Amino acid sequence: MLYFSRWKTLLIWAVVLVGVILALPNLFTPIQLANLPNWLPKKQLALGLDLEGGSRIRLQVDKDKLAQTDATIEVMNRRLGELGYTNPNVESQRNGRVLVEVSGLYDSQLLKDILSLTGQLSFRMIDTSVPVQQAIDGTPPAGSDVVYSFDDPPVAYLVKKEPIVTNANFVGAQAGVDTATQQPVITFQLDSAGAERFSKATKENIGNSFAIVLDDQVLSAPVISEAIPGNTGQIAGNFDLSGASNLAIVMRAGALPAPVTVIEERSVGTDLGAAAVSAGKIAALIGAGLVILFMLLTYGLLGVIASIALIVNIILILAFLTIVGVPLSLAGVAGIVLTIGMAVDSNVLIYERIREDRRAGFSVIQAIDSGFARAQATIVDANVTTLIAALVLFILGTGPVHGFAVTVTVGIITTLFTTFTLTRWMVSAWVQWSKPKEVPRAALKLVPYNTKIPFMRLRGLTLGFSALSTVAVIVLFFVIGMNFGIDFKGGTMVEIASSEGPIDLDDVYSRLDDLNIGDVKIEPFKSDDRALITVGSQGEGENAEQTVGVKIRGELDQDYEFRRVDVIGPTVSSELAKAGGLAVALSLAAILAYVWFRFEWHFALGAIIATIHDVVLLLGMFIIFQMEFNLWSIAALLAIVGYSLNDTVVIYDRVRENLRRHGNGVSLSAVLDASINQTLSRTILTSLATFLALIVLYAYGGDDVRAFALTIAVGIVVATYSSIFVAGPLLMLFGLKGRDVVEDGRRADVGE
Repeated sequence: MLYFSRWKTLLIWAVVLVGVILALPNLFTPIQLANLPNWLPKKQLALGLDLEGGSRIRLQVDKDKLAQTDATIEVMNRRLGELGYTNPNVESQRNGRVLVEVSGLYDSQLLKDILSLTGQLSFRMIDTSVPVQQAIDGTPPAGSDVVYSFDDPPVAYLVKKEPIVTNANFVGAQAGVDTATQQPVITFQLDSAGAERFSKATKENIGNSFAIVLDDQVLSAPVISEAIPGNTGQIAGNFDLSGASNLAIVMRAGALPAPVTVIEERSVGTDLGAAAVSAGKIAALIGAGLVILFMLLTYGLLGVIASIALIVNIILILAFLTIVGVPLSLAGVAGIVLTIGMAVDSNVLIYERIREDRRAGFSVIQAIDSGFARAQATIVDANVTTLIAALVLFILGTGPVHGFAVTVTVGIITTLFTTFTLTRWMVSAWVQWSKPKEVPRAALKLVPYNTKIPFMRLRGLTLGFSALSTVAVIVLFFVIGMNFGIDFKGGTMVEIASSEGPIDLDDVYSRLDDLNIGDVKIEPFKSDDRALITVGSQGEGENAEQTVGVKIRGELDQDYEFRRVDVIGPTVSSELAKAGGLAVALSLAAILAYVWFRFEWHFALGAIIATIHDVVLLLGMFIIFQMEFNLWSIAALLAIVGYSLNDTVVIYDRVRENLRRHGNGVSLSAVLDASINQTLSRTILTSLATFLALIVLYAYGGDDVRAFALTIAVGIVVATYSSIFVAGPLLMLFGLKGRDVVEDGRRADVGE
């Protein structure tokens, strides 16, 4: 029905108005927002670290002290506060994981140094009752331990276990430079109990030494020349001014209750983030503009209505992300662009149905009413399959993949809302206002409406080609293998930039080769002042991976700007690989269950085989061209899983409809040909609209986004091919009959 009651109309436009109001603050600067009335919302969209710049560090609490995770997070927050960051994101994750995100901070090494240092600091008397070597060779005296210094080579000390003062006694600490020695020192203040014990110990041990012990290593072992009264003293040791500053922060904030290990690091420079914001805005605006122009040329006035709904769709997505506080990342921008394609597909399905019913003799109003009604089940099926893939990504994904999943999930919900309420209301208003005698004509006609291409005549050739291609990819997988990125095999990736002209790649390679950090790969960008350095996994645990990043920074930091640093340890890479494979498998299984419920088993099995075929062929592209396979690749694969099933479901819906209409009176081959031809216009128009959005992503996105866009573009071609030349012939191979659809009343009525 095209009639909308007053309350439905008010509800629809109330949702739109709320969305506009919530998204509106994103158009203003903070100063302009401050001058707006207080009753208006002022919350702006949060940006992800890849757009704003910053560091994301994931740490693992010692497995034996997981109960201390919350207390450890509390100390980390204090340390970040000492650094001057008042709104960092520090959250507890499963199995003693701690995620720390700090926007704007790019010195990830500083962040790691501050957060990973346990910071157990104590003063202990040196035990001179036996020589140190004797204690090492035999057994240390009761109440003493052998502790080694930070020196290279380390020096052994025999120290008392009982401390004079500990972290609990330090109430202040400041880094500085000793005026006499010009060496970095830390000036500390003790509480009354600590000051009393320290004064007593120094008074009783003049001429002896005491050790300053940090995390079971000796910083220094000064000789007590005189009693030290009062609550103030200085620490000098094996550190530079930066190390002294870090230790002073740790002393003020307190020691970690449990040791932690850095297992993942991802950092983006603020300049790179700003460039990504600019590119993201351009990509979204141009992509939306091209799609809107395409819809106007293809559907005329109905295209105008679809374009308005598309703009509202994007506004609602931004409003939701703003009010909930979900940061918009570059992956989120990619999700919005993909949502644009899905929204266009929904409108194309409806408008093509309207045109088809009008050609069949329906009046304009009947054709519009029927078009919305008959396209509804197909649109819901297509969006639900994509939603399943997005939800699996949301549950199992991390980092950029998680952001992509959130945006796509929200986009599907807003697309269904705008399609079945706002678009329908605007079409209804147009019909009631203008009393049209004909459906608006288009300036651009790409596909004739009466095509009769005999697709099924090629089924033997296409099925054979697909089978051979699938087998070939499987063989190539075992012979050549995949080029897995550091997300799945661990390692270090650093993007450097030069402000003084082209980067001397040979010099960089030579300098890194001298560091003995294993296989080093250096790739230049299109602009010769930037390069990407990739170092494979060290295979020696989490600390080995972190050491590589430290060595690279130490070697190149003076000459180059570090725009991005990713360090993935073996634990995280292994988990990401398992989660990626599980995400694809679970999404296929969940979609199979849904399609099996919605359709007969022939359709469900055909759809899932066609989708697996598409995934395998896409993997073949990665194998043949040795494209890096990373988290973005998983997101692209799952997007294509949704798109492929979308394509197949649209055709299968039409096949089932035609079988009900004709029963066994027409051959299955003829029904398949007719169904594919009837949906051919929709297939081509949707693919072209999505291609327009992807072209913009490819042109303005970064390297990861560019590979993502290319994968989806190739995936669309493969999915279109399989929905016609694989999914259709499979129904014939499975022996589908008209009675299988007509007699199955329960399934035949679902969604109709």
